[in-house]
Amino acid sequence: MSGLIRRFFKESRGSFFLFGPRGTGKSTWLDAHYPRALRIDFLDPEILRLYSAHPEHLKEVVLTSEKKIIILDEIQKVPELLSVVHALIEMKKGWQFILTGSSARKLKRTGVDLLGGRAVVKYLHPFMAAELGENFNLPSALEIGLLPVIVNHSESLDALKTYISLYLKEEVQTESLVRNIGHFSRFLEAASFSHASILNISNIARECQVSRKLVENYLSVLEDLLLCFYLPVFTKRAKRVTVSHPKFYYFDAGVFRCLRAQGFLDKAEEISGLALEGLVAQHLRAWNDYQGSPYQLYYWRTQSGVEIDFIIYGSSGFWAVEVKNHKLIHHKDLKSLNAFCEDYPEATPLLLYRGKETFKKKNVICLPVETFLLMLKPDQKVLAISSVASTKL
Repeated sequence: MSGLIRRFFKESRGSFFLFGPRGTGKSTWLDAHYPRALRIDFLDPEILRLYSAHPEHLKEVVLTSEKKIIILDEIQKVPELLSVVHALIEMKKGWQFILTGSSARKLKRTGVDLLGGRAVVKYLHPFMAAELGENFNLPSALEIGLLPVIVNHSESLDALKTYISLYLKEEVQTESLVRNIGHFSRFLEAASFSHASILNISNIARECQVSRKLVENYLSVLEDLLLCFYLPVFTKRAKRVTVSHPKFYYFDAGVFRCLRAQGFLDKAEEISGLALEGLVAQHLRAWNDYQGSPYQLYYWRTQSGVEIDFIIYGSSGFWAVEVKNHKLIHHKDLKSLNAFCEDYPEATPLLLYRGKETFKKKNVICLPVETFLLMLKPDQKVLAISSVASTKL
């Protein structure tokens, strides 16, 4: 893939944190938008040693530089610098600080509270389908994911395996986040069986032969490294008894596929279906984030087992979205959406599937998942997508 892909991410006029897992394209984006900024990269061992020993050196560098934009890469490696940055911002000299990171763990420990609100927090996600446009390929996205560092690699599958192993080595082992890297590696694979599902911590602990408390710690590490996210259950004005536990997702479909071991008893279609749901989840998360999070994302599941994959809820709209890894829609595929709309007639029901046609079936808009993903843009509301779909019926 040639040329620079235009990202939907929008910078802040003031100082801001830019978080995102390794490989999401933070450096590439910064190079394109701030080519003349003063940039300090803490992945450089020599620079890391200097600023770790003398955080106050940053003040000297900034005061003697003529540049007004200062980028501090991988700020979590030197959390002590936040107090220096805070002091510099308070001087009101017109500096803009951009602090990037792939982990908020150490920053949380400092108690600085991310500069006391003086810098907004933003996130960069893997590619969205609409960012890639005609270069987007759904089967490829389900296989290798949408991390820029992987999508742009000539040997994508090998690069994905290397990405995961290097992440373990550089982020987990180097930062001493876990004591036993072997246990953590087994945990990553075991957790992949809970992707797009409710986590069963006891089962994971049993599978890894470690304590439940250790699994909870591993999950905390995974979340702090931005490698996973959760969806809470939708309970507003509930008429039915719902479950209480959140659903778990790896942040990228390719990372999930690489971690999920496929044995003789595993069904390829089932794994592909989980990857598809995760792909939609990461798109909705990025789409909402890039708008400033005007919506809340949920899932819905009753104790009797009736489930909706995604509930999008906000002051501007309310949608129920079900994802099916089928090329044809059957009557039973509408059961959950119909049940939800009985309780919440205000919701717009959408069913995403692997077919090619857009149609309406019993008030449910059925839309090809690829069409949905390509139309999902921060300036394109889901309601507008629903309206477009309606015009094609």
